[in-house]
Amino acid sequence: MRVILSLFSFLLFLTLAGCGSNPAREGAGRAPEGSAYGGGGGSGNFANNPAALRFAQTMQQRHGYDATAVMSILARAQRQNWIIAQMNKPLRKGSGPSVPTGAWNRYRAKFITSDNIDKGVAFWNQHRAELQRASATYGVPPEIIVGIIGVETRWGRIMGKTRIIDALATLSFAYPRRSAYFTGELEAFLLMTREEGIDPFKPTGSFAGAMGYGQFMPSNIRRYGVDFNGDRHRSLWHPVDAIGSVANYFKGHGWRTGEPVVVRATVSGPGAGSLKAGFDTNYSLATLAGAGITPAGSLGGAKSASLLKFDVGSGYEYWLGLHNFYVITRYNHLTYYAMAVYQLGNAVKARIGGGAPRMAAVR
Repeated sequence: MRVILSLFSFLLFLTLAGCGSNPAREGAGRAPEGSAYGGGGGSGNFANNPAALRFAQTMQQRHGYDATAVMSILARAQRQNWIIAQMNKPLRKGSGPSVPTGAWNRYRAKFITSDNIDKGVAFWNQHRAELQRASATYGVPPEIIVGIIGVETRWGRIMGKTRIIDALATLSFAYPRRSAYFTGELEAFLLMTREEGIDPFKPTGSFAGAMGYGQFMPSNIRRYGVDFNGDRHRSLWHPVDAIGSVANYFKGHGWRTGEPVVVRATVSGPGAGSLKAGFDTNYSLATLAGAGITPAGSLGGAKSASLLKFDVGSGYEYWLGLHNFYVITRYNHLTYYAMAVYQLGNAVKARIGGGAPRMAAVR
């Protein structure tokens, strides 16, 4: 999702609830024929909220979305105080411990397990044709698409159960610190449901408003969502649309087809410790070499790279991030997240290519 929000850091550590058994239907039900969505009024927490009333007027002026209809929807939305509590939980700040504690090992172990890789193989095999079509259309490798969906929702198994209208109304009208951002997402959500003919009370997802296999925020569904299965709807709850949309997201953020993503670095001497590490750093190869850092593989002609540092407990592992690694961080601004996506996707690819996968038969 930013993007798909760098609120994934919340989703990872606060643990999202699981999705229903039929997410493609339960996550985003089509509106009944002729439905105005707001029938019967409602007595929710936002029925007479001044900010909600102003929002409804804006929707009418800006998009021709009848203000009464907007208020009828918002009047039925429910304030969820637990969402505000989750948003207010402090994030850990600072430079972290001065000695390695194995943080990367623990993070990586959340995603890259034998069982999870097997499930990724099943997803890849089931959607092989669509993954290859998305790769050919948008220039993004299948393993990156698979890695994103695997890290975000375990290939559709954990998409969230929070009603999106409740989440976005709560964060728009009862959470002043980020109200401007979430009001924009609420606007995009109502426009999306109107465009797609979806009952706005049906979509469910994360407590921050992210939805579907790829956990897109509403603005990104409207910007990057594609109808990849040909049913004339963009539905991130459908795996095929999600595959195309994730690929389109990366293309829109500048993915360079055929270029490497990240390369392991070899380090000699203490010089690496003097350089700042992070996906947003950028060092010439000469500067890196001067600090005793050299690539262990081809950089594909790149003249500079970011320095990435991973705490593996016994010390630090260094990698060199290239342009496409930075593009992955546009999905979520965490170095560990981007590396987990890269390594999970490639682990699935390797298992598919390494003989018969250890998995149940795909139906």
